[in-house]
Amino acid sequence: GLRALVFTAFDTDERILGALRAGAQGYLLKGAPRNELFTAIRVVHEGGSLLQPVVASRLLRHVSAGADDEQPQKPALTQRELEVLRLIGQGLRNQEIAERLVISERTAKFHVSSILAKMGASNRTEAVKMAAQLGLIQLS
Repeated sequence: GLRALVFTAFDTDERILGALRAGAQGYLLKGAPRNELFTAIRVVHEGGSLLQPVVASRLLRHVSAGADDEQPQKPALTQRELEVLRLIGQGLRNQEIAERLVISERTAKFHVSSILAKMGASNRTEAVKMAAQLGLIQLS
């Protein structure tokens, strides 16, 4: 199957948890030494998992703080992402969201991907359901 290694500048708990919930086997921050990147690629390719130490520390702190217990945290969505999430909740497709917000379809897709990652949702329906449960959006 497909194996994913996230290599990014984003180190927020939401991004890390979102990527891992989405199935990433590794998470490295940009600026990691080249040899760490090559090692991570090799480990993930061979079926293993690898978290950069700073990422593992954040994850452990998050878990030990109990933030992942029964009460889900509200993800830190931008105003624009909340607008997009509301439109997804109304059943709009990316093209319709783009037209409504006067943005490109590519930008709309980027916002949807960001929402899914931040919420740790695997699809749009799951994101809308979670957002409604968290009180982020109202379903009509």
